[in-house]
Order: sequence, then structure tokens, then C-alpha cells
Amino acid sequence: MDTQEYDLGVVRYFAVMTIVWGVVGMLVGLLIAGQLAWPALNFDLPFLSYGRLRPLHTNAVIFAFGGCALMASAFYIVQKTCRTRLISSGLAWFVFWGWQLVILSAAITLPLGITTSKEYAELEWPIDVLIAIVWVAFAIVFFGTIGIRKEKHIYVANWFFGALIIGVAILHIFNSLALPVSFLKSYSIYAGTKDAMMQWWYGHNAVGFFLTAGFLGIMYYFVPKQAGRPVYSYRLSIVHFWALIAVYVWAGPHHLHYTSLPDWAQSLGMVMSLVLIAPSWGGMINGIMTLSGAWDKLRTDPIIKFLIVSLSFYGMSTFEGPMMSIKTINALSHNTDWTVGHVHSGALGWVAMVSMGAMYHLIPSLFGRKPGEMYSVKLINLHFWLATIGTVFYIASMWVNGLLQGLMWRALSVDGTLTYSFAEAVEASYPGYYARFLGGAIFFAGMCVMAYNVFMTIRGKTRAEKAAPATPLVAATGA
Repeated sequence: MDTQEYDLGVVRYFAVMTIVWGVVGMLVGLLIAGQLAWPALNFDLPFLSYGRLRPLHTNAVIFAFGGCALMASAFYIVQKTCRTRLISSGLAWFVFWGWQLVILSAAITLPLGITTSKEYAELEWPIDVLIAIVWVAFAIVFFGTIGIRKEKHIYVANWFFGALIIGVAILHIFNSLALPVSFLKSYSIYAGTKDAMMQWWYGHNAVGFFLTAGFLGIMYYFVPKQAGRPVYSYRLSIVHFWALIAVYVWAGPHHLHYTSLPDWAQSLGMVMSLVLIAPSWGGMINGIMTLSGAWDKLRTDPIIKFLIVSLSFYGMSTFEGPMMSIKTINALSHNTDWTVGHVHSGALGWVAMVSMGAMYHLIPSLFGRKPGEMYSVKLINLHFWLATIGTVFYIASMWVNGLLQGLMWRALSVDGTLTYSFAEAVEASYPGYYARFLGGAIFFAGMCVMAYNVFMTIRGKTRAEKAAPATPLVAATGA
């Protein structure tokens, strides 16, 4: 039996901020989805314009919501699997407050239009420096804890977290190299096609290491724990790790098809993207098959539902992405809402749902309750269905819009001229924008349900306890 005392204070704070930033980031996403359907929702205010709020949304959901979920999980899992406390509690708290400062800085500068304009790397150089410092501290705490472990074996979840930390550090530092010209303005040291190649080496691998490797670490710990089963194949998990890490870094050029990037580089990105199907699906199968012998839990355990459905979306999005990297398909899909649908099948279906499942598993034990003892299991079930239905509405509407836009843009009349103007394609997209807003609203409602459920759990009551009449002793003593 594990009687080790762990350092869980910083994990609690990261878990709570995961929920807070999830609500904030998805609210901003819902607003900009509404702006595409009803443009007047920008209220003619520059800091509420779509162009400024969109990077705020992506940074909030990826680095605030997703980042806090990753750091909470990494600090928790590394202690549990190594059977030792964090190597430095003080440095772990520096990581927490430093990361919140990064998020707050983004929330101030991006609406003001202070940006490098690089996808997922919009923050200006002083904030980039702060990110690097905080990330190095994160690395010291994580790897230092592994260095003092009492368990000889390093569990595979820690391999994925280690890849996240090392990979993102390299990506962030090299893509963010810039020449400052003032306190809040800098220019990339790369130019032209080189800058584009560096950006999408970073951009796609931010997906590969931040939004995939880290969350696979979450999956490899919480799916077996929640299922009460060992991971289906430990050997497959190791093959999955090395194959994913070796191949993912080469896939970035598929974002630059039909550009001035050399054709061989575009083709290399396409081929490596197709190869990625194998390790991605290996991980998905490993996670889902962990439920072998425990499939009945899907009927009774809503947390398992979150985790398994997230793996299903992971499998779907990691098949769709390689298909979209094929040049002939990319010619139809690129710059359309199909890409938006693909991104959100991974972001909402995979990243958000596996994070929610992990938080539902973590929060009761972090706040002194029995495992799985949330305030209301019924609310977890409600959240699951809101999240699933909202995600399906969202991505289906964007798939339809994307095909519609791609086909309208390439349609030719008999004389060789374009059949439709761009404005006509935008007009035809409006039903999809309304459906997307509806899906986003449903998903956001689920996030609010989770926030309420977590708040009530932290207050220390379950719904059953709240409804139960007080005994005379309790009534007399107030115990």
C-alpha cells in the first residue's frame, strides 16, 4: 500500500485554474463564433474584433486550459508513479504563478493588438522570455522528481510528459527567436519561406507535443486508473511513444502545400503525415482496449465515458489530418472551414474531453473526498452528453461548410470563369455558422455545469449529503 505523503497543494491550484480558464477560453470562442454569424457582436470596438479575440481564444484554450490540465496532471502523476514528493515545492509554485502571469499577459496584450502574428506564437518577446523561464522551471521540477524517485521503473506516462517538456522547449525557443525594436515589438529573425517553414515546424509540433504527447501521458495514467485495469499492452505503449516522437516532427510542411516551399519538402510533410496514422492509432487502440474485461463500466461510470470518447475522437482526428495532408485533398480543404472542423475534433473531442475526464478523477481526491465522489454524478453525465453533442454539432457544421466552400471556390462556368464570387461562398456558409454557434453554446453549457459541480465538490458536499436530513447529534453540534 502506498503510504507516501505527496505535495498536492500546487496540483489543487492547477486543477482549479484548469476549470476557470476552460470557462473563460470557451466563452471567448463562443463570442467569436457568434461574430461570424452576427458581425455586429464586435460592437465596433477594436479590442473585441474577431482578429484580436481569435488568438486570445486559441491561447486561452491551448495554453491556459490545456496547459493547466497538463501541469496539474504531470505534477500529480510524476509523484504517484515515482512514489516521491516533488523535488522542490517552491519551484513548483513558481511554475504555477509564472504560468498564470503568462496567461494574464496574453489576455492584456492580444486584445490590444500587440502580436507577432505567428500562429499559436502570437505573444511578444518579453512574454516569450517569461514562458521560457517558467518552462525551464517546470522541466527542473519534473525531471528532478524522476531523478529522486523511489520506484525504479519510469512509467510510460512520464515518457510522454518528458517529450512534451523537451519538445515544446525546443520549438518555442527557436520559433520565437526575434529582434526586439521596442519593449512590445519585435521581428522574427527568419524571413519569407524560411519563416513560414519555421512557423509550421513549430505550429504543427505544438499540436504534436503540447496537444498530443502531453495528453497521451494523461491518457496512459487515468484510463487504467479509472478502469481499474492494467494498460492493454505495455509493449505497444513503448512502440507508440518512439514511433510518434520520431515521425511527428517531420509533418509540419503539409501546412504549406502549393506555396513557395520546395515541392520535395511539401511531399515529405505529406508522406510523414500518412505514416503518423500507425502510431496514432496504436495509441488509440491501446487506450480503448484497456477496458477489455471492464466494458460494463461504460454504463455506470461517466468519467470512463469522457476518457473513451476522447480516444475515439483522437483516432478520428488523427486519421482525418493525414488524409487532409494529401495534396489533392488539400487542394479542396485548405483555407476552408473543413480545417476548423478538423482542429476542433481534436481540440474539443480529444484534448478537452480527456482533460475533463482527468479532472473529474483528480478533484475529489485532491480535496479530501473518496475517488470519484463528485458533488453530483448526474451532472457529470449531463456534462458528458452536452460535450459530446456540442462537439458533433460543431465539427459536422464545419465539415459541411468546408466542402461547400472548397467546391464553390473551384467551380468554373463553361467559359472558364469562376461560377461563384467569394461573397456568395460566404453567404452560403451562414447556416453552418449558426449551427457552429449552437454546438459551441451546448459545449460551453457543459463546461459551466462542470464548473458548478467542481465548486460544490470543493465546498465538501455531495448531492446526497446535502439532501439528507440532519441527525439530532449533527443538528445539536453543527458537526
